[in-house]
Amino acid sequence: RSCNPPVGNLATGRTPVTLTTCGQNSTELYCFYPDQNLLHQMSHGCGQPRCTKCNANQPDNSHLPADMTDDFFANPISWWQSAQGVHREEIRLDFETEFYLTHVIAVFKSPRPAAMVLERSQDYGQTWRPYKYFSVNCTATFGLQDDLVEEGSMCTSRYSDAVPCTRGEVIYRALSPANKIEDPYSLEAQDLLKLTNLRLLLLKRQECPCRGSGLVEKPQRFAHYAVYDLIVRGSCFCNGHAEESPGSMGFLREPGSCVGIVHGKCVCRHNTAGDHCEKCAPLYNDQPWKPGDGKTGAPNECRKCRCHNHADSCHFDLSVWLASGKRSGGVCDNCKHNTEGHRCQRCKPGYYRDRGKPMSSAEVCKPCSCQPMGSANATFSRSWRCHPKTGFCYCKPGVAGPNCDRCLMGYWGFGENGCRPCDCARDCDQHTGNCFNGYDNEPFFNIPIGGRIPDLVQKPTNDSEEEWKWNDHEQGFSALRHPEKCVCKEKVLGSVTDFCQMKYAYVIKARILSAHDKGTHAEVVVKVKKVLKSGKVKIARSNRSIYPESWTNRGCTCPILNPGTDYLIAGQEDSRTSKLLVNMNSLVKPWKAYLGKQVSDILRIGCK
Repeated sequence: RSCNPPVGNLATGRTPVTLTTCGQNSTELYCFYPDQNLLHQMSHGCGQPRCTKCNANQPDNSHLPADMTDDFFANPISWWQSAQGVHREEIRLDFETEFYLTHVIAVFKSPRPAAMVLERSQDYGQTWRPYKYFSVNCTATFGLQDDLVEEGSMCTSRYSDAVPCTRGEVIYRALSPANKIEDPYSLEAQDLLKLTNLRLLLLKRQECPCRGSGLVEKPQRFAHYAVYDLIVRGSCFCNGHAEESPGSMGFLREPGSCVGIVHGKCVCRHNTAGDHCEKCAPLYNDQPWKPGDGKTGAPNECRKCRCHNHADSCHFDLSVWLASGKRSGGVCDNCKHNTEGHRCQRCKPGYYRDRGKPMSSAEVCKPCSCQPMGSANATFSRSWRCHPKTGFCYCKPGVAGPNCDRCLMGYWGFGENGCRPCDCARDCDQHTGNCFNGYDNEPFFNIPIGGRIPDLVQKPTNDSEEEWKWNDHEQGFSALRHPEKCVCKEKVLGSVTDFCQMKYAYVIKARILSAHDKGTHAEVVVKVKKVLKSGKVKIARSNRSIYPESWTNRGCTCPILNPGTDYLIAGQEDSRTSKLLVNMNSLVKPWKAYLGKQVSDILRIGCK
């Protein structure tokens, strides 16, 4: 739920600033009427005045600004007094931080001013705005209607009467029937209640109307302002993310409470931080910060970023937030343990993910272990030594193996420049380059056919996707990288008539997962993503094998099927063995959305 801090006297422990103080430069003589005479309705007047001295440097005779904000129970008769003869005086309270105001009470020793303004600043005194005007005649003094006549007016005559001549109160309530606030943490409420400074402008003195008998003292000795107590009630400004639990010695030590009413800092809940809980805690910026909702009680907690235990903080990024459909906007800062990415979800260049460890492990990213002689340096980035998901190294021409430590099948002479092609029909001795003349002594290798090394930039994004892997005993080469090894004539998508005449048994969209030379035949494992047409062989959207009929003695499939790539494949079937076949009459094209639509339209309309 949203939290509400306690209300306390914000003036406690703070010394107001005034323009003058009696006896600042020398001892002043001043006069006043005793309180007990003024507080009782006596028909014979105010009684005899008393006169005494004021000196700011003499503790027993001083009346300093701090006397307005001391403990009024312990010191009920202490007060501040201005210099004699001033008409305009100022009493200002400066706070070191932002507070919420509820009400102000000023108890005067002298008669209350005939005109006064209560102001607040929200920018530490740079600009000021009025809370309330006070005057015996609002219209004449300020040109405003009296709120006794017009409810909600900015001016009132309620607290400007000279009587009582002492201990008269001036009261201001920030939340009145005219100022109804449903949510105390809304921008509207903050504009009204939040303040960093409070100022009372005393603009016009007035004399006590009573007349003492035999008055002989000089009138100017009564001409001063004097205030017993200045009480400013308010609370820490915590945006609904902190509240109070009682502590000792006026300090509130429970979590979610102000650290002492005087200082106004908040101990924040709801994963928030800052003096006023005005921001999210360092690792909790996955969604925009919001204040607690004082109307509904919703806490609006900050949400933790998904950094997989690899970061100590994150920041909110609006573009990431919008791109996610306003679900997640956290970007992790300074990823550790050799990770990187918005969520520290992938390994840095030069490292690859250890699938045997959870993503949150500090040892999830292992350094690449590439054979220096066989691995390529001229990649798109020199720091990318191996594939970040598989750990497979990027090899020099003709080099194979996860670590680039041996020649591809059909190559020989492992060295600084990679391996050289065999000048043979099939394979050769990898050390001498001598051709193998027969198949009796030649082992069959389980190799990817027509495959290519995964692209450096377009890395697989779906971790659950089955990855193209090399086994420790596999070798392979790329038809795209080494075109002199595999050359295929492609079938083109011609007219509607040409396509229909082929009478394809199936048309699918499929991703090539792996390709294997089985010795007697080739087999390509695909993930079927969409079935545009099927014949007698049932085709499901799942992993299955297709069988190239065109298979060269160099270990190449035609058409070329590269692992990791989506293709549009149209071909024949063997209903007896339930196999999907691919041959040189098959249509095999890298998948494009427009191509899929074109073929769908032909199947639906053209082939009858």
